[in-house]
Amino acid sequence: MTVQFDDENTTNLKDLLFVAQTVLEQAVDLLDNDLKEDGQLTVPSKFLPGSTIGKHLRHARDHFELLLICITSPPPYVLNYDSRSRNTPMEISRKAARTALLDTIRRLQTIVPTSNWNESITLNAVTPFPQTFQTTFARELWFAGLHCVHHWSMVRVIAGEMNINVGDDCFGFAPSTLVASGREHSLGKAIAKI
Repeated sequence: MTVQFDDENTTNLKDLLFVAQTVLEQAVDLLDNDLKEDGQLTVPSKFLPGSTIGKHLRHARDHFELLLICITSPPPYVLNYDSRSRNTPMEISRKAARTALLDTIRRLQTIVPTSNWNESITLNAVTPFPQTFQTTFARELWFAGLHCVHHWSMVRVIAGEMNINVGDDCFGFAPSTLVASGREHSLGKAIAKI
């Protein structure tokens, strides 16, 4: 799907959408090419207690979904990443995970281009103490993308525990790391040097 942006002030959103879409597509690629059976989604990690690939895929996608629900609700915009669903079909089924990730990509492609990148959002968080912050839509879209990368690095570790080779050698690496190391990847290209 080709996404159209209205004006020059949306360059930030266009770039952030690209990153969001790319990291979610990395997970789709993992499901399509690296994982061979549903059971691999639920194998508990030896090094990350309580972690499974399925849980990390769901958790990372949840952040995008919660942000999209927030920004498409009537104002005032209030976001809480701690109110997530758990034990969902995408944690145990490659097909369900693929469908959920592609649905989120489609929603991002529809919602992001029409959103105000500087829209004010109140973020509620438990740190473990209740906190309230002011943020913006663009900042949270940036955060969701980098949050995904963080979880993809843990997915890479769990896959390695099962002797699964992740084909995308940049899966789980932050864009800033890719840029700084000069690695060629769609997330590793930058206009400015870091």
